[in-house]
Amino acid sequence: MKDYLVIGKLGGAHGVRGELRVFPLTDDVRRFRSLKSCILLKPDETRVRDLSVISQKVGGDQVIIQFDAFTTREDAAKWNGYLIAVPRQQAVALPADRYFISDLIGCNVSDSLLGDLGSVSDILETGSNDVFVVKRPGKQDLLIPFLKRVVKHVDIQKGLIQVELPEGLFEIYES
Repeated sequence: MKDYLVIGKLGGAHGVRGELRVFPLTDDVRRFRSLKSCILLKPDETRVRDLSVISQKVGGDQVIIQFDAFTTREDAAKWNGYLIAVPRQQAVALPADRYFISDLIGCNVSDSLLGDLGSVSDILETGSNDVFVVKRPGKQDLLIPFLKRVVKHVDIQKGLIQVELPEGLFEIYES
């Protein structure tokens, strides 16, 4: 489990004072209103430096942030595509049975009858429910709906997700 959570991806420069557009990678963009500092990461999530926030503007799903380290449009433009993260202890509290996507990625998925199915490589956020993309070596990815009747137990510490696949779901991917 990482000691930070990625909350946004930096876009292009905004204005001439070093402000940047931020594409939120969090469910609640309002969390940016109280952001005072964050961690700058390369796109591969290698840590670059800590940043202090001078100002932030949140409107709808759009966020504009000015950091202490960037004072010109040219400074800001260099960081397009980089990520910003917060230490895990500054993350918003989640209700029971809710998880950060980054904690689910990499977990092994096991079915009560079929055994090991593979590991979560991605999560698709659909309108009704999320869907695990389970990578299976040498086989087609398996899509599993994140529903209470399917996902029986999640243990983030052990990196394990226990499921009971609906009848016929596994067979669709085996034919």
